[in-house]
Amino acid sequence: MGHYDVGVVGAGVHGASAARHLSVCGARVVVYERDSPAGGPTGLSSAVCRAYYTNPFLGWIAAESLRMFGDFSALTEGGDAGFHRTGAVFLHGPDDVPAVRQTVDMLAGLGTSTEMLFGDDLTRIVPGVNDRDIGCAVWDPGAGYADPVGTTNGLLAQARRCGAQLRTATTVTSITPGAPVQVTHTVGVDTVDRLLVAAGPWTAGLLRTAGVRLPLIAERHFVARCGYPAAAARLPFVVADMPGGYYWKPESGDQFLLGSVHPAEEVDPDAPVAGVRDEECEDLAEALRHRVPAMGEATLRGGWASLYDVSPDWQPVIGEVAERVFVTAGTSGHGFKLAPALGEQVARLVLDDDPHPDLAQFRPDRFDQGGRLASGYGAARIIG
Repeated sequence: MGHYDVGVVGAGVHGASAARHLSVCGARVVVYERDSPAGGPTGLSSAVCRAYYTNPFLGWIAAESLRMFGDFSALTEGGDAGFHRTGAVFLHGPDDVPAVRQTVDMLAGLGTSTEMLFGDDLTRIVPGVNDRDIGCAVWDPGAGYADPVGTTNGLLAQARRCGAQLRTATTVTSITPGAPVQVTHTVGVDTVDRLLVAAGPWTAGLLRTAGVRLPLIAERHFVARCGYPAAAARLPFVVADMPGGYYWKPESGDQFLLGSVHPAEEVDPDAPVAGVRDEECEDLAEALRHRVPAMGEATLRGGWASLYDVSPDWQPVIGEVAERVFVTAGTSGHGFKLAPALGEQVARLVLDDDPHPDLAQFRPDRFDQGGRLASGYGAARIIG
């Protein structure tokens, strides 16, 4: 049996970021990971990074995270997040225009510059776009994408340099809240003064062992890898098409990724994840062909599926759920881009060290009280 100031369950990007911030603050930290760092959904993330958020606090956190991605090596003493700042375009239907204008103005008040695009400005940036059902677009110049495994490893490496212990191939099987918290795992039993559960799709199941029930579900989401047609323009930036229900992310060479921005089927997080189905890829390909007809001859080059841990309002679930037991989960497929800066606020919460007051809106008991936070646009709640 060992004793630590803080235990962290999960070495995905959220657990890694919290562990990094906790360790830098001087806490004695142990991280439990059932597999290997970024071995779950984090490692399969498309890792799109953006500041375009409808929630002001998340917009601020996302902008801070973009700053950290841009300065990742210095902030982590040599880590490599593989960050590429490409910009991103978000396409909206006509009904979204008033809300988009409010979001752009809100972000401007936070110091984040985004630009609304109409007509010729959009067709100039996205050649050959079919904009007949588009009311406006938003250009987010600071957006881009990163390497999810490199980001996670860089954060964990700094945590370990600050004294954190990383226990891989160690599954936490039960939690007993109290002072201290008892953590039972496949290697033995430890006690910690405080415990943070950042176990992604397995969070709800683990917390049930502590008598805590959270309305988190696992959804299966997939990504298709495609090749550009020879005659099509190769866009160097991310595109998210709200009416079309998909996003389009550049990859190396002549490749790009397609993924959905809509909710998906609920699955058992402990069951094998089904691979990408042909009809799923065809649905996204059809939406892409509608938007940019020149992409009609794009070729499918495989893909993969993974899990999102989804909350009822598609917004994070962060707070204390039992005596000295905390959770950060439910980021619903848009959490990677938040993790570097959000981890600091979560660490402050766990250490009772004056976290940002707006973090309280994500408290886990909001659903018990019938409260849900606004998120995204229509079915595209993943926009946050």
